[in-house]
Amino acid sequence: MEDMKKHLGQVDVAKVKLMVRVEEDYENGKLSFDEARAMLKERVGFCTPAEIALAEQMFTEEDPDQCRKEDIQGKLALFEGILQTGMKGMPADHPLSRYMQENEACKKILLEIEDLVQYPLIKNQWIELYDRLMQVKRHLSRKQMQLYPVLEQKGFTRPTTTMWTLDDYVRDEIRDARTLLDADDDDAFIARQQTIVADLRDLMAKEESILFPTSLKMITPEEFEAMKSGDAEIGYAWLDLDVDHRALEREQKAASSPDATFVDELAALLGKHGIAAGPDAELDMKTGKLTLSQVNLMLQNLPLDISFVDEHEIVKFYSDTDHRIFPRSKNVIGRDVKNCHPRASVHIVQEIVEKFRSGEEDEVDFWINKPGAFIYIYYKAVRDEDGTFRGVLEMMQDCTRIRSLEDSRTLLTWGSEK
Repeated sequence: MEDMKKHLGQVDVAKVKLMVRVEEDYENGKLSFDEARAMLKERVGFCTPAEIALAEQMFTEEDPDQCRKEDIQGKLALFEGILQTGMKGMPADHPLSRYMQENEACKKILLEIEDLVQYPLIKNQWIELYDRLMQVKRHLSRKQMQLYPVLEQKGFTRPTTTMWTLDDYVRDEIRDARTLLDADDDDAFIARQQTIVADLRDLMAKEESILFPTSLKMITPEEFEAMKSGDAEIGYAWLDLDVDHRALEREQKAASSPDATFVDELAALLGKHGIAAGPDAELDMKTGKLTLSQVNLMLQNLPLDISFVDEHEIVKFYSDTDHRIFPRSKNVIGRDVKNCHPRASVHIVQEIVEKFRSGEEDEVDFWINKPGAFIYIYYKAVRDEDGTFRGVLEMMQDCTRIRSLEDSRTLLTWGSEK
């Protein structure tokens, strides 16, 4: 929490502790709504989204389901006239602006749901509407892969530990409703719409009143700029944007790179002392010599995705391929692997690492068989020559075409003939 306070700047900790106490007393029934509001008005006066965020971070126990259980609209009503928000003046391509633009589009879809639910169900209308609604997954993925990791590094862990659970809960609600629609279970499908609309509005209210303003306070302009390429790679919900994430990466790299002459001089100096430096310096591999540039190119062109987690359970690497199956973000590098997965699957991650570390197991695989794609996922324990556990290698491949192959092919065949 000290890290979080450092990134927030000047904070009245006594006021934040009072807010925590009043809110807890209200939630535990010790104070009525009117009593809690009167106490906040009298003794707090006003507060910022960042102070609300710090108050949430100060809760003694992090319940993964806390965001889902929380009465978000009730909390906003409790702090009405006290919570001061404001996020004006951001350019349209700012990462937070993109989230807000998506929320505006989502709100229009929710109004369409509320209108359509009044009429007899026509399946094609709902399929078209849900095809659009399900784009929310991109919005949630960007938050989880891009925004949460940066906040986590600055001591604000609540998004990772609690809001991620709410994100997944809402996503699963929408997915399950779509399953009912496809199965022609009309009554059950319609019955879920009110809850889905309410939960999505709660989620957006939480984002706009606390998460996004706090992010603007804690994250530097340079860090937001660095997010743009990863955001573009994951994609946007409902926004008609043609953004080349590779071009953004090149621009960001060029802007952040030191003068080329200095790099060349440094490489020459290190070379005099027998230290390989630079992308074209040869590295001694176990079975040959490769430059760092060659290693990177090889990894980028493998027909599968690779990720590596070290013995301390820290994500150290993922291959940057054009055919990547699931979105990745550079912000996962350096994170505890447990914080890169939904709460519901963390126990599986922990079990894999523990069994690999103990030597009880050396490999495990999973596969996902869905319409039009067969995804194979393989985990391998990495050990050194002495048998010491050094980490976990994840390999993932779309094997759809491989599974369709029959007979043999021994003649050279190109292009469309494949």
